Formats: sequence, structure tokens, C-alpha cells
Amino acid sequence: MTKIALSLGICFVALLSSAQTYNFGLNSFSFLNSMYSARSAGIGSNLITISDNDVGLTVANPSLLTEDHVRSIQLNQGLMPSGVQTGMLCYAFKSKYGIFSPVIKYQNYGKFNGTDELGNATNTFTAIDYSVGMNYSHSVGKTIKVGLGLHLIGSHLEAYSSLGIHSLMGATFNHPNQDFSASFVVKNIGYQLLSYANSERSPLPVEVQSGLSYKLNHAPFRISLLGHHLNHWKILYEDPNLQPTIDALSGDTIPVSRPGFGKHLASHFSYGIELLASENLEFRTGFDYFRREQMKLIDRPGLAGFSFGIGVQLKRLKFDYGILIVSTAGSNHYLGISTNFDSWKKKKRF
Repeated sequence: MTKIALSLGICFVALLSSAQTYNFGLNSFSFLNSMYSARSAGIGSNLITISDNDVGLTVANPSLLTEDHVRSIQLNQGLMPSGVQTGMLCYAFKSKYGIFSPVIKYQNYGKFNGTDELGNATNTFTAIDYSVGMNYSHSVGKTIKVGLGLHLIGSHLEAYSSLGIHSLMGATFNHPNQDFSASFVVKNIGYQLLSYANSERSPLPVEVQSGLSYKLNHAPFRISLLGHHLNHWKILYEDPNLQPTIDALSGDTIPVSRPGFGKHLASHFSYGIELLASENLEFRTGFDYFRREQMKLIDRPGLAGFSFGIGVQLKRLKFDYGILIVSTAGSNHYLGISTNFDSWKKKKRF
């Protein structure tokens, strides 16, 4: 386990040493980095390391696909402030070539009132982003699995449309004797095939992630750590228009406060804990420093960056709920329902 953690640490340092400042506004199809799993929302980040029977987690990391997911289906629905909705549907099946999982994701931004150049009302229009594709996993030895996903992505805004293709790759190590796993994921590798109104094509939001999960041996807790945006060092927004101010009493110049090394490092990690109360009940909580720094209100930070969730197994159906607190101005709510079709088969009586 020590060697694995050391290797991940070396990779992390190497990535950061060559990374550049990241500008979130210059990418197309940014919805690819949105949250879709209710369970993941409960711990505040995409769970890319836990390999259990939750097929929804394999959407973020295809290398998590195992035999336990075969014939499982999951539906997730998210509701954000201002009526923005997200949705995800996935299923898993097995063939002689490996385990496959078709995935559908969407983000609906609702209806908008259109106007002309003079501000006169014209008509209402909608905006929606979507992704349709397939994930695949394959075992490499007894402890390592690799996965690949290939997806078609599209966006529709009023009379304008955009089309693209993207892939994600992942690898997961599962300890043979302990409930410990480590994963590495590179996602959103692709190309914008068709841009809006034949404008200049924009790059996709490529992201490198790495994570660890560990279930304590003598306590019902699972701890998860996720490193995100590892291919970029400075991901915190810094207002270029801020200027030094003058102290009214002393006349001294007060320089603009900029994030230091500690804040930049902390912005790349999110933390999650699951309390496995029983086989049918789970409680979750998490914290994402980056989300808190970007979304908190200066005077009222509140619980921005924190998240909470619960999972309940009711016979053949599993229900998950997660609330992701964006700021004191609002929160994102997610609900998921899943089942395995094999559990609905009638047992033969002898």
C-alpha cells in the first residue's frame, strides 16, 4: 500500500510541475464535468475508486466495471438552482470480450426568453447538452482493471448546435486482502466536430484525476480522497482587475491578496466519508475546498463546499439521495434509483 501511495504522489508532483493556469471559460462541453451520481454528490465529488455493486460509479471510471454490475441499471436525476436539471441512465452487461456499460447523460438548462437587437421579445427557446456512449472494462491480472469509454456529445442552443466526441480511460488497483483501492482516470479526451454557427472550435475540458478509498478494518467507515484537475496547477479564479488599495489611516499600500501554494494545493483535493450503518443503510458526507473557495459568499460562507447524502436498500431497489451545498444562495439535489434484474427472478421451489 505504501508503494502505491508513493507512486501516486510522484505522479501528482510530476503533473503539477508541468501544469499551467487553467481557464474554465475557454472549453466546450463543460457539462461533462458536472455531477450525475446521487451517491457521488453525497460525498462531494466523483467517486472513481469504489468498486462495489453501484453501477452508477462506473460512469466516471469505466475500470470499476466488474461482474457485480452485470444486469444492473441505474437512473439519476439532479436539480440545480434556477431549474437546471441533470440526468443519467446506465446499464451493464457481459460479453465474451468483457463487461460493457451503455451510458446516457444530459443537462437541461430550461427555457429562455429570446429578444432581438432592440430588446423586443421574440420567442422562447431551450438549451440542452447530452452525451451517449459506451464504457468497457477488462481485467489485467487479479488486482488491476483497466477501462475505456467512447461517447458522442452534443449541445443545442436555440437554433445553434454543436457536436463532438470524447473518451475517458481509467485504471483501478484493488488490494487482494484489504478493502483498499486506488484509481487513475484521464477524461474528456476528444474533439469538437461541429462548432456553433461554424465558429472556431474549442478544446474539451480534459481532466486528470486520481483517488484512494479505504474501508477501516474495525469500524464501519469508508474514507475516500480524490485529486482532481491534476493536469493544471492554478485552478482558483484570480480577478485580474483587482488593484492595490490604500489604508485610510496609515497611507500604506495594501497589496492584492493572491492564493499561495497552500491554497493552490488544497484546491485539488476533495474528501468523503461513508458510514456503513448496516447492509441496507449508508450515510455520507464530504468536502471540496475548490468548490467552497469558488462559490462561497464572502460575508456568509456558510456550508459552501460541504455535501451530505444517504443510501437506502429496500428489498430489490436501492435509493440514493445527495445534497451538494454550492453556497448560501442554493444547493444541488440528486436522487438515484437502481436495481439488478437478476434480483427479480423468481426462485424455484423444490
